[in-house]
Amino acid sequence: MLLSRAKPASGPATVEEKEKKKKKLPKLEDFIGARDYTGAVTLLEFERANNQTNLTTAMWIAYCHFHLGDYKKALKEYKAVSETKGCPPDVWTYLGCTMFFLGMYKEAEEACTKGPKSKLQNRLMFHLSHKFNDEKKLMGFHKNLQDIVEDQLSLASIHYLRSHYQEAIDIYKRVLLENRDFLALNVYVA
Repeated sequence: MLLSRAKPASGPATVEEKEKKKKKLPKLEDFIGARDYTGAVTLLEFERANNQTNLTTAMWIAYCHFHLGDYKKALKEYKAVSETKGCPPDVWTYLGCTMFFLGMYKEAEEACTKGPKSKLQNRLMFHLSHKFNDEKKLMGFHKNLQDIVEDQLSLASIHYLRSHYQEAIDIYKRVLLENRDFLALNVYVA
């Protein structure tokens, strides 16, 4: 039996199904959940172009650029947000993280200290203390680290940078036992 090429293999889609596909616009949460930061930036820039923008939109654009590794664009966005009246206080810590990745360590420290105390701020200051070779500050921020994955990975990276490889490997192994889906840690352990 020969199949006709003119007819689709499956039954015809109903009009309602076609309309649902057309009407369903992607949401920011879907992009962020799927870690599709390029798609998220596209959506946010579209909203910005249509004057549907606010401070939150600018923060999300900066967040997406940061996670795409485009730190200069993220810096530009975070600076613009920090100059607005009533900006969220966390923007200073995010600005500090962006500056850190750009190698602007002094500026990162200045920005970070303007933000509220948080776990992220402590980790950033921990890394900055290492960059500045300030042992006293490093130990102070080390005391504030908690037994959460982010803090432990931060501690392991400092151990590694200081050539304390066994301590770093021990932390990586402990984290890997608790989180078997962190496959990249196997590279550090090997």
